[in-house]
Amino acid sequence: MTHPDASTTPGPAPAARRETTDAPSTVKAADSAPATATASATVKAADSASVTANASVTATASADDRRAVTGKRRIAFAVHVADAGELPGLRTLLRSLALSDPALCEDVVVLHPGLPDAAFDTARRLHPRLIPRTAGGRDDVFRLDGYDTVVALTPAMVVLGRLDALLRLRTGVAAVPRPGPDGAPDPLGGVPDDGLLVIQRQDLGPVPPAANDVPEDILVPLDSRADFRARRLHDDLPVPEDVVVLNFAGVPATRTGLAPAHAARDRFDLDDEAFRAAFLALPGAKHPDLLLHLALPFPDRSRPPIDLVRQLAEIHRGRGHHDRAVALLSEAVAGRPDLPRCHETLGVCLMALSRYEEAETHLLLATASPDFAPRAFGQLARLAWLLGRTEDARGYALAGLDADPTDANCRAWYARTSAMGINNGRSPAAAPPGEQLAHVALFADGHENAGDKVLPEAVRSCFTTDTGPDRWHPQHAHLLVDEAGLERLNARKAVIVGGGGLFLPDTAPNGNSGWQWNIPDDVLARITAPLAVFAVGYNVFDGQRYRRERFAASLRALVERSAFFGLRNHGSVARVRELLPESLREKVRYQPCPTTVARHLDPRIAEPAAREDTVLVNCAYDRAGLRFGHDYGHFLAEMAAAIRSVSASAEVRYAAHMPADERFVDDLRREHGLTLPVEPLYLLSNDAIRDLYRRTRLVIGMRGHAGMIPFGCGTPVISLVSHPKLAYFLADIDRPDWGVSVHERALGDRLAERARAVLSDHTAAVADVHDRQHLLWSVTRDNLARLRELTGLPDPFGDPDAGPVVPSPRSAAEDHATRPRDRA
Repeated sequence: MTHPDASTTPGPAPAARRETTDAPSTVKAADSAPATATASATVKAADSASVTANASVTATASADDRRAVTGKRRIAFAVHVADAGELPGLRTLLRSLALSDPALCEDVVVLHPGLPDAAFDTARRLHPRLIPRTAGGRDDVFRLDGYDTVVALTPAMVVLGRLDALLRLRTGVAAVPRPGPDGAPDPLGGVPDDGLLVIQRQDLGPVPPAANDVPEDILVPLDSRADFRARRLHDDLPVPEDVVVLNFAGVPATRTGLAPAHAARDRFDLDDEAFRAAFLALPGAKHPDLLLHLALPFPDRSRPPIDLVRQLAEIHRGRGHHDRAVALLSEAVAGRPDLPRCHETLGVCLMALSRYEEAETHLLLATASPDFAPRAFGQLARLAWLLGRTEDARGYALAGLDADPTDANCRAWYARTSAMGINNGRSPAAAPPGEQLAHVALFADGHENAGDKVLPEAVRSCFTTDTGPDRWHPQHAHLLVDEAGLERLNARKAVIVGGGGLFLPDTAPNGNSGWQWNIPDDVLARITAPLAVFAVGYNVFDGQRYRRERFAASLRALVERSAFFGLRNHGSVARVRELLPESLREKVRYQPCPTTVARHLDPRIAEPAAREDTVLVNCAYDRAGLRFGHDYGHFLAEMAAAIRSVSASAEVRYAAHMPADERFVDDLRREHGLTLPVEPLYLLSNDAIRDLYRRTRLVIGMRGHAGMIPFGCGTPVISLVSHPKLAYFLADIDRPDWGVSVHERALGDRLAERARAVLSDHTAAVADVHDRQHLLWSVTRDNLARLRELTGLPDPFGDPDAGPVVPSPRSAAEDHATRPRDRA
């Protein structure tokens, strides 16, 4: 779910995080001033372990690895060193890689004949992901386990340009052909044993070859600029500007006649201090791993620029290490009210640690700058809302609009808090608190995620036919549960937590729980009403780093306290059980997402008399680097081919769950000349969303609920797998072939083939959906039987063989989406 305050916006597909440096000159000058010596000492002390943490990430903060589920490619550079004499060349290569392509950071596997580990200490200082491995020779680059794509380099090379084009290669073994006598590539020369290789390991077969016997049918010739031989530059010829990798293999020790080539290499023969300074001085995007590794710890005599401190704090913030970000910034901004950008970052990080009073102070300091005031006021509105101070939140939002009437974040907060004020004046709920159920969930409003609008109503439909405020007390998951909130929860018949991917560390981080329900452990322990966790998902992305300590402790307390604990797919069940002591693991049960059984919850969602001849496509762009890695261009091209193919059988339209999803339509039109009509689901009511999905013939979706909602309505689906949860759902219904990884090499062909099969025998496809859905409904009915004992509610569905009871009109059903707190 994305709220008006969301700090994660769709970004470019490459994994590198791009830092914004477009502050107005007056503020930027202040923010770029040197930090105090005290600040330098403080941040050095706070991050003295950062290099180690980046080089060998601990189990509690490691990146989540689910490539086997998502199909995401793992890429590595491999460098073979024959003996210790080649280590200086390795170091030069590493410096050139960082300085020529600073936004790139993949594993660098150094293959060696058995050198002592300490021999690589100096190289480790240059790169955060250096992995020495003992090898028999250079041909072991073809046998590098754990990686899908291997870019083989040598210590005789330096990198002069960006390597994007090489990383986008997807087939065979790519190389510049072996050079002839003059050093130029010979088209008949085969693969050189001292040249650059880009190896796709899936094409190598069961017995990987050596460089000199790569099968001809998998060879992919590269332009010479990808591996340019320095010995071609005799008579002091200049290095061509478009050279990407310059290779000094076979170059004589004398520099005679090769001065420009050697000058190009000499640029990277730097000591550590000069290298770090050169890297930090580079303009543009830098990979977070490299930036942290080369900036921290700060040298004793260094007075790091405030802007650099803020960039490092933003990296820590993005990885959920808010305590490290606070340590970096606190001393640096002490006594410096003229650093609004840093105060804003510090305030947001303090808020993520649930240090709300300190956060408010720093955010107020940030409002002193006209350039940052709207953003800071938007964060202040969010902070006040989290604490239940609705009027203060509205005032902060209004102040932000006074500073900038076009600020969308402040406008969204003003609309939300104004609606809450109107709601607080409505007549009391018909049912007394003791006859209501409390519902902890993400309640979407405005232009937020359409799936998060449908989901809370679906959860409620499992318990009561009336899903409105008469029977339900909403508690937005992000709101701090204070003493008054605890009292309201305990006054209800039971507390239902779910659904949605609440086990996600970064959508709305808080220091109280480490996941999306903002409840301290001591408050959780004092909930006396029966507590049920229902259809919650573990939504951590493949490759996402997060700190498990606080989450694991809160999770244990939650499971211990819960009378029922159900997660929405077996993948989530397995992941959560990993984090629990053995004594609690069996309490974790499987409970499908209620959206997947919508036809059984509401008979009005029946098979339509006729379906429209359409196919709906959906894509997602939050955390784009984690979704696509280096494969976004490939994904877009394959989708264009698939859409052209499917369009011959049905009209293809685009279903946007939120405005950011529409990036796909824009990119498709710009890059491939295809235009798709857009269905803005974020503007529709829940009934209209379900009706749209019910009437189409097929949905091809990347968002979890772009698959689960249409499936629940009886519509065939194909999932574009960029997140483990999609594969988990398909595994639960025993239909893994309904999914295609966004990294799939033949994505376009597979997707078109599967779509045409569904459309050509649509009746059978719908029947298969109904059959799969019946399995999920059986599990749900069994779990609801257990929950009836917990809640004391009657069964809203009656005899399971007779079908569900027709729900009563949903009184103020839309109310739940915009009323985070009931003061009654």
